[in-house]
Amino acid sequence: MTKRSTRELIEENADALFYQGGFEATSFADIANAVGISRGNFYHHFKSKDAILDAVITRRLDATRAMLEHWEADASPEVRILAFIQILITNRTKIMAFGCPVGTLNTELSKLDHAAQNRAAEIFGLFRDWLAKQFTALGHNDDAEALALHLLGRSQGVAVMASAFRDEGFLRSEVASLEDWLQGLPQQLKTQQLKTRPRMTECS
Repeated sequence: MTKRSTRELIEENADALFYQGGFEATSFADIANAVGISRGNFYHHFKSKDAILDAVITRRLDATRAMLEHWEADASPEVRILAFIQILITNRTKIMAFGCPVGTLNTELSKLDHAAQNRAAEIFGLFRDWLAKQFTALGHNDDAEALALHLLGRSQGVAVMASAFRDEGFLRSEVASLEDWLQGLPQQLKTQQLKTRPRMTECS
């Protein structure tokens, strides 16, 4: 196993602390203590908390790209979308304790009117574009992005409510509902195609 550098350890621990306690509430001392280094050593790697935030966002963007590339190995677009839906189950313990890491960071940075908010939103952009690609592959050429945003928005709502009520049953029920919704899309597409198909007129 490759030994991680001090900088990597700082980024990893800062990522976890920003998620669990929030960016604004996390201090240099909190991160230094989590890593087990002096503040002097800490400043050798990062001069400001905004620099750490930038590194954490880059870390999350890279992790998201790697996850999406991994899902691309699945056989069909429907199975890939299911993988996205099911991360709510996979990460349920953390979600119920702290919410969605992408959503909580974007919400906090937006409230702070922080300059890094647009970069943090790029993580949502990666998910949106990837989901839209999958929906397009399923035949939803005209509404692929709308479907992607619908799924993103609903999954974020599920994460918020599951965190607020610490209710795993609710989370599992909503995931099952999203899976049913996804399975019903082919029939909806077929219905839409029938409605938009030009009608044949009888020749006189």
